[in-house]
Amino acid sequence: MISVDRVYQKVLAISNKEQRGYITPQEFNLFAAQAQMEIFEQYFYDINQFNRLPGNSHAYADVLELLEQKVNHFKVYDVGITPPSSSGDIDYNNNEVYRLGEVKIRYNSQGQNKKVTAEEIKVEEHQLYLDSPLAKQSIRRPIYWQRATGIGGEVRIRIYPKTTPGDTVLLTYIRKPNDPNWPYMVATTVPGSTSALYDPTSPALQHFELHGSEETELVNKILSYAGIAIQRPEITQSAANMELLKVQQEKQ
Repeated sequence: MISVDRVYQKVLAISNKEQRGYITPQEFNLFAAQAQMEIFEQYFYDINQFNRLPGNSHAYADVLELLEQKVNHFKVYDVGITPPSSSGDIDYNNNEVYRLGEVKIRYNSQGQNKKVTAEEIKVEEHQLYLDSPLAKQSIRRPIYWQRATGIGGEVRIRIYPKTTPGDTVLLTYIRKPNDPNWPYMVATTVPGSTSALYDPTSPALQHFELHGSEETELVNKILSYAGIAIQRPEITQSAANMELLKVQQEKQ
């Protein structure tokens, strides 16, 4: 976890904006959410890139291990989902799920009390699996595929053999990080002047969920967005230079 207030204070200090009116809390919260999500998504591109590298370098292994540690914080295991009635589709909270991992099923209604991991197939392959005697699904070898509903970008899972309300479906997935939020209260500093003061007791407080090593990159990215918003290209350029220096140091 990274303190949202500490990042905000660094952003204000580096941009030389002592008065919060230049980078307002509302702007900061928007920039912060964007920066966190951008760094989070980069984890998966980096993991894919390092997995493709040849050889068995200990340096690469160390990087992959660190990336896995950063992602593990967002892994959610065996979340129970209420099975559908007759449609065969299972809805899950697509706003939280970033990447679906495993789908496990216990066909209680058919006397199968053991959790079985379902095999994911492509949508275009489903008829082949349904018709083929060799590839045919069973309660000991279930299959599933994901499909878009076309309603708000929602994704549903269709499982075969179909589940019933008496069965158990468990999902393992990587969730999205919660949007950071710097809560504040408006206080009068001098007559006719107000400012936003950090409110650490607010229930709306949400710190960054990224690994502690990402604090510098968060500050740089937020500064970059802020420089564009307040039309200060020197801030954007400074943030870009700091980001480039960080990347060069990581590659050494």
